[in-house]
Amino acid sequence: MTIRLAGALVVGCFMAALPSAAASATSAGARTHVETAEITGSGSTWAANAVDKWIANIYTQGVQVVFSPTGSAQGRQDFALHTVDFAVSDIGYQGYNPVTGTDDTSSRPYAYLPVTAGGTAFPYNIVVGGHRITNLRLSGSVIAQIFMNKITNWDDSQITSDNNNHALPSMPITTVVPSEGSGTTAMFTQYLAQDFKSMWTAFNGGVSDWTEYWPRQGTSQVAQDGSTQIMNYIESSAANGSIGIDEYSYPLAAGFPVVQMENAAGYYVLPSEYNDAVALTKAVINYNKNSPNYLLQNLEYVYGNPDRRTYPLSSYSYTIMPVSKTDPRMEVTGGAFPAKWQSLADFLYYSICQGQEYIGPIGYSALPVNLVEAGFKQIDRIKLAAPQVQIGDENIYTCHNPTFVSGHPNENWLALNAPYPPLCDKTGHGPCSGDLNANANGGKGSSTKNPSPTPSASSGTTPGASPTPGSSTGTGGSGVNPGNPNAPPAAAGPAPVADPAQLAAGENSNMTGALEALAAVLLVAILAAPPLLARRLSARSRRQP
Repeated sequence: MTIRLAGALVVGCFMAALPSAAASATSAGARTHVETAEITGSGSTWAANAVDKWIANIYTQGVQVVFSPTGSAQGRQDFALHTVDFAVSDIGYQGYNPVTGTDDTSSRPYAYLPVTAGGTAFPYNIVVGGHRITNLRLSGSVIAQIFMNKITNWDDSQITSDNNNHALPSMPITTVVPSEGSGTTAMFTQYLAQDFKSMWTAFNGGVSDWTEYWPRQGTSQVAQDGSTQIMNYIESSAANGSIGIDEYSYPLAAGFPVVQMENAAGYYVLPSEYNDAVALTKAVINYNKNSPNYLLQNLEYVYGNPDRRTYPLSSYSYTIMPVSKTDPRMEVTGGAFPAKWQSLADFLYYSICQGQEYIGPIGYSALPVNLVEAGFKQIDRIKLAAPQVQIGDENIYTCHNPTFVSGHPNENWLALNAPYPPLCDKTGHGPCSGDLNANANGGKGSSTKNPSPTPSASSGTTPGASPTPGSSTGTGGSGVNPGNPNAPPAAAGPAPVADPAQLAAGENSNMTGALEALAAVLLVAILAAPPLLARRLSARSRRQP
């Protein structure tokens, strides 16, 4: 009996170290009686890749969700008109919209629930002499001038300066912008309206405020409907010289590079899950529960975050969820089980907990603990609307999320462990080549040397390197700078090159080998531990009188 138990414990420890792709939608034990029904949503294309991933995963648990990526503005309108059960938007309701002449409001009771973080990126297509450029660097000022038709050719001296005097050939710039009411546009124009107000006001017809509807001007600007179409346009062979606005997930999936954007510390960085997490430690979150904008973000201090690891255009997106027990799309008649409410509760809980595990590799960043805990309170409002719904035990110890570390649940693991950019990414140095830059990784996503940790709140194992207790930390909206901003940057490695750079084909071989070695060690432990323990116990029993 003892030998079998020991073997089971070893196997159990091995299995606990692996991420679960089919974790329970709720954290409690067995349910007594639940029913689910299909729910529908619409909205943000910015967040759509994350939402689609969650929908595919939770479908295996019997929860059916249908989502249409129509854009944030349309999603909010669909929710207000009761044509969907929930919406996803990158901003909240705005009241009267001077562009469309409509009221962007909802008389349908709702609440905002933060669901994902990420970066608004600038994918580009520049091929010179048959080679694709993958290490383009641009300052915020140059990006602003490009999209407001002030810089119209890639050989512009300001672009050359950003790239440490490495010039691109003469080639006209085509900018690709969203045609719909887009959260992507909202995130970008909020930045322009704050940091480049006079230029933005002139370009925006004298209006200094930000907008969801890009004010397209000139023949060099091309409008496309949605994030997927933006990337489809940029990817085409006829679009050489183009640059667009899109959530990082889309160019990452397409294998296309995005601009390394200069931050306030003078480093050119990408919107990796780490850089987004660091940037958003300066987000100001509305924690007034009596405010209609409860949990919405103010990004004013994100743009100028002084940490060298920060990506300036990082932000959150939100689910707009119903909260009224008499909601006409969710209302339960007679003694029926509130099946749609149950599906909504399960989906939202999965989204902010287990679902966060899967979004880092596809171009997003996981939510910090403070927003997840606030999200629990929003999900609890479903219980008030439909008391029969079984939500389970919502807490950070049952919530698999890569920002949480066992033993240090209030620390943001991603922000604490974000890698520092190499010296060749600093203004006046480099640029790094696409296959040498560990932080930017040639436009292909987070460095493989710093993978997302395996969630382990319930297993008791610590992913990666454990943060040091008492170190300076930050969770989204805390206003505290994470880690040690004075830590020295990583070595620049070999001398930077100016030629067009592509990722080396075998760049992931080291990580693959390490994983294979780890698997082999664990397998040996599983096979060897029971007999070794048996012999030891047998010897001990022989020594006893």
